[in-house]
Amino acid sequence: MIRITEIFYSLQGESNSVGLPTVFIRLTGCPLRCSYCDTAYAFQGGEKMTVEDIIMEVARYDTCYVTVTGGEPMAQGECVELLDSLVDKGYSVSLETSGAIDLEQVNTSVVKVMDIKVPGSQEDHRNRYENLAYLTKKDQVKFVIGDEQDYEWSKEQIAKYKLPERCEVLFSPIMGRQDPTELANKILRDQLPVRFQMQLHKILWGDAPGK
Repeated sequence: MIRITEIFYSLQGESNSVGLPTVFIRLTGCPLRCSYCDTAYAFQGGEKMTVEDIIMEVARYDTCYVTVTGGEPMAQGECVELLDSLVDKGYSVSLETSGAIDLEQVNTSVVKVMDIKVPGSQEDHRNRYENLAYLTKKDQVKFVIGDEQDYEWSKEQIAKYKLPERCEVLFSPIMGRQDPTELANKILRDQLPVRFQMQLHKILWGDAPGK
Protein backbone atom coordinates (compact mmCIF):
# COMPACT_ATOMS: atom_id res chain seq x y z
CA MET A 1 0.00 0.00 0.00
CA ILE A 2 1.17 3.51 -0.83
CA ARG A 3 -0.06 6.65 0.90
CA ILE A 4 -1.28 9.10 -1.76
CA THR A 5 -2.09 12.78 -1.24
CA GLU A 6 -3.64 13.29 -4.67
CA ILE A 7 -3.78 12.07 -8.26
CA PHE A 8 -4.61 14.78 -10.78
CA TYR A 9 -4.40 15.68 -14.45
CA SER A 10 -2.74 18.92 -15.50
CA LEU A 11 -0.07 20.44 -17.72
CA GLN A 12 3.50 19.64 -16.76
CA GLY A 13 4.74 22.86 -15.19
CA GLU A 14 8.46 22.13 -14.96
CA SER A 15 11.32 20.08 -16.46
CA ASN A 16 11.99 19.62 -20.16
CA SER A 17 8.50 18.19 -20.74
CA VAL A 18 6.82 21.45 -19.67
CA GLY A 19 3.39 22.01 -21.17
CA LEU A 20 2.54 18.35 -21.83
CA PRO A 21 -0.76 17.00 -20.42
CA THR A 22 0.34 14.75 -17.56
CA VAL A 23 -1.10 12.68 -14.74
CA PHE A 24 0.54 13.56 -11.42
CA ILE A 25 0.72 11.05 -8.57
CA ARG A 26 1.62 12.90 -5.38
CA LEU A 27 2.88 10.61 -2.62
CA THR A 28 2.48 11.67 1.00
CA GLY A 29 5.41 12.42 3.31
CA CYS A 30 8.81 14.06 3.12
CA PRO A 31 11.83 13.97 5.45
CA LEU A 32 12.98 17.43 4.30
CA ARG A 33 11.65 20.85 5.26
CA CYS A 34 12.90 23.19 2.55
CA SER A 35 12.36 26.88 3.25
CA TYR A 36 10.62 27.40 -0.10
CA CYS A 37 8.44 24.25 -0.05
CA ASP A 38 5.09 24.77 -1.78
CA THR A 39 3.62 21.33 -1.07
CA ALA A 40 3.63 21.19 2.74
CA TYR A 41 0.06 19.90 2.55
CA ALA A 42 1.56 16.60 1.34
CA PHE A 43 3.66 16.08 4.49
CA GLN A 44 0.94 14.05 6.17
CA GLY A 45 -2.51 12.62 5.70
CA GLY A 46 -3.36 11.10 2.35
CA GLU A 47 -5.10 7.84 1.47
CA LYS A 48 -3.60 4.36 1.27
CA MET A 49 -3.93 2.84 -2.19
CA THR A 50 -2.66 -0.31 -3.86
CA VAL A 51 -0.45 -0.02 -6.93
CA GLU A 52 -3.26 -1.60 -8.95
CA ASP A 53 -5.78 1.05 -7.80
CA ILE A 54 -3.32 3.82 -8.65
CA ILE A 55 -2.81 2.40 -12.14
CA MET A 56 -6.59 2.24 -12.65
CA GLU A 57 -6.94 5.89 -11.64
CA VAL A 58 -4.16 6.94 -14.01
CA ALA A 59 -5.86 5.04 -16.86
CA ARG A 60 -8.85 7.41 -16.63
CA TYR A 61 -6.82 10.04 -18.44
CA ASP A 62 -5.83 9.95 -22.10
CA THR A 63 -2.12 10.67 -21.82
CA CYS A 64 1.08 8.66 -21.87
CA TYR A 65 2.86 11.03 -19.47
CA VAL A 66 2.92 10.32 -15.73
CA THR A 67 4.90 12.15 -13.04
CA VAL A 68 5.44 10.65 -9.60
CA THR A 69 6.08 13.43 -7.09
CA GLY A 70 5.61 14.43 -3.46
CA GLY A 71 6.55 15.34 -0.83
CA GLU A 72 9.46 13.02 -1.39
CA PRO A 73 8.10 9.96 -3.21
CA MET A 74 11.18 7.83 -2.52
CA ALA A 75 10.49 8.10 1.23
CA GLN A 76 7.95 5.32 0.65
CA GLY A 77 9.70 2.10 -0.28
CA GLU A 78 6.77 1.00 -2.45
CA CYS A 79 7.49 3.89 -4.82
CA VAL A 80 9.96 1.70 -6.72
CA GLU A 81 7.22 -0.89 -7.37
CA LEU A 82 4.87 1.86 -8.56
CA LEU A 83 7.46 3.22 -10.99
CA ASP A 84 8.12 -0.27 -12.35
CA SER A 85 4.41 -0.89 -12.85
CA LEU A 86 3.89 2.40 -14.70
CA VAL A 87 6.83 1.64 -16.99
CA ASP A 88 5.47 -1.86 -17.63
CA LYS A 89 2.14 -0.31 -18.66
CA GLY A 90 3.95 1.72 -21.33
CA TYR A 91 3.77 5.14 -19.72
CA SER A 92 6.46 7.77 -20.11
CA VAL A 93 7.32 8.19 -16.43
CA SER A 94 9.22 10.90 -14.59
CA LEU A 95 10.20 11.03 -10.93
CA GLU A 96 10.50 14.34 -9.08
CA THR A 97 12.84 13.79 -6.14
CA SER A 98 14.92 15.75 -3.66
CA GLY A 99 17.80 13.36 -4.26
CA ALA A 100 18.18 12.88 -0.52
CA ILE A 101 17.33 9.16 -0.76
CA ASP A 102 19.18 6.45 -2.68
CA LEU A 103 18.02 6.25 -6.31
CA GLU A 104 19.90 3.12 -7.30
CA GLN A 105 16.74 0.97 -7.50
CA VAL A 106 14.81 3.39 -9.72
CA ASN A 107 13.89 1.84 -13.08
CA THR A 108 16.35 3.03 -15.73
CA SER A 109 13.45 3.93 -18.06
CA VAL A 110 12.21 6.55 -15.58
CA VAL A 111 13.29 10.15 -16.17
CA LYS A 112 14.76 11.37 -12.89
CA VAL A 113 14.29 15.08 -12.11
CA MET A 114 16.51 15.51 -9.07
CA ASP A 115 16.84 18.62 -6.95
CA ILE A 116 20.22 19.70 -5.68
CA LYS A 117 19.32 21.68 -2.59
CA VAL A 118 20.86 25.17 -2.47
CA PRO A 119 21.97 26.85 0.78
CA GLY A 120 18.81 28.96 0.89
CA SER A 121 16.71 25.81 1.15
CA GLN A 122 18.28 25.14 4.58
CA GLU A 123 18.49 21.49 3.52
CA ASP A 124 21.67 21.51 1.42
CA HIS A 125 23.30 19.20 3.99
CA ARG A 126 20.85 16.51 2.82
CA ASN A 127 22.19 16.38 -0.74
CA ARG A 128 23.16 12.82 -1.63
CA TYR A 129 25.77 13.36 -4.31
CA GLU A 130 26.18 9.60 -4.77
CA ASN A 131 22.91 9.76 -6.72
CA LEU A 132 24.65 11.63 -9.52
CA ALA A 133 26.14 8.30 -10.58
CA TYR A 134 22.62 7.09 -11.49
CA LEU A 135 21.84 10.02 -13.81
CA THR A 136 22.08 9.81 -17.58
CA LYS A 137 21.55 12.23 -20.47
CA LYS A 138 17.77 11.78 -20.30
CA ASP A 139 17.69 12.89 -16.64
CA GLN A 140 17.75 16.36 -15.11
CA VAL A 141 19.10 18.12 -12.03
CA LYS A 142 17.32 21.19 -10.77
CA PHE A 143 18.53 24.16 -8.74
CA VAL A 144 15.76 26.24 -7.15
CA ILE A 145 17.37 29.63 -6.66
CA GLY A 146 16.36 32.37 -4.23
CA ASP A 147 19.25 34.84 -4.18
CA GLU A 148 22.80 35.63 -5.30
CA GLN A 149 24.35 33.19 -2.82
CA ASP A 150 22.23 30.35 -4.20
CA TYR A 151 23.17 31.30 -7.76
CA GLU A 152 26.91 31.43 -7.16
CA TRP A 153 26.80 28.19 -5.16
CA SER A 154 24.89 26.48 -7.97
CA LYS A 155 27.49 27.60 -10.51
CA GLU A 156 30.18 26.00 -8.33
CA GLN A 157 28.31 22.69 -8.21
CA ILE A 158 27.88 22.66 -11.98
CA ALA A 159 31.62 23.00 -12.44
CA LYS A 160 32.64 20.71 -9.57
CA TYR A 161 30.51 17.77 -10.70
CA LYS A 162 30.61 18.53 -14.45
CA LEU A 163 26.84 18.32 -14.44
CA PRO A 164 26.14 19.29 -18.08
CA GLU A 165 28.20 16.27 -19.13
CA ARG A 166 25.94 13.99 -17.07
CA CYS A 167 22.46 15.33 -17.71
CA GLU A 168 20.40 18.44 -18.35
CA VAL A 169 20.65 21.23 -15.75
CA LEU A 170 17.65 23.37 -14.78
CA PHE A 171 17.67 26.75 -12.99
CA SER A 172 14.36 27.83 -11.49
CA PRO A 173 13.63 31.06 -9.55
CA ILE A 174 11.73 30.94 -6.26
CA MET A 175 8.61 32.98 -6.84
CA GLY A 176 8.59 36.05 -4.63
CA ARG A 177 12.28 35.72 -3.70
CA GLN A 178 14.24 35.68 -6.95
CA ASP A 179 13.29 38.00 -9.79
CA PRO A 180 13.05 35.72 -12.86
CA THR A 181 14.33 38.33 -15.32
CA GLU A 182 17.36 38.95 -13.13
CA LEU A 183 18.12 35.23 -13.02
CA ALA A 184 17.69 34.93 -16.78
CA ASN A 185 20.10 37.82 -17.33
CA LYS A 186 22.71 36.22 -15.05
CA ILE A 187 22.50 32.95 -16.98
CA LEU A 188 23.07 34.80 -20.25
CA ARG A 189 25.84 36.95 -18.79
CA ASP A 190 27.74 33.92 -17.51
CA GLN A 191 26.89 31.79 -20.56
CA LEU A 192 25.78 28.89 -18.39
CA PRO A 193 24.81 25.62 -20.13
CA VAL A 194 21.50 25.41 -18.25
CA ARG A 195 17.80 25.55 -19.05
CA PHE A 196 15.99 28.47 -17.40
CA GLN A 197 12.50 27.53 -16.31
CA MET A 198 9.56 29.03 -14.49
CA GLN A 199 6.69 27.06 -12.98
CA LEU A 200 4.06 27.16 -15.71
CA HIS A 201 1.31 25.88 -13.43
CA LYS A 202 1.81 28.80 -11.04
CA ILE A 203 1.68 31.30 -13.89
CA LEU A 204 -1.60 29.77 -15.06
CA TRP A 205 -3.31 28.81 -11.77
CA GLY A 206 -1.33 30.32 -8.89
CA ASP A 207 -0.78 28.11 -5.84
CA ALA A 208 -3.95 26.06 -6.22
CA PRO A 209 -3.37 22.43 -5.13
CA GLY A 210 -4.02 19.82 -7.79
CA LYS A 211 -2.68 22.01 -10.56
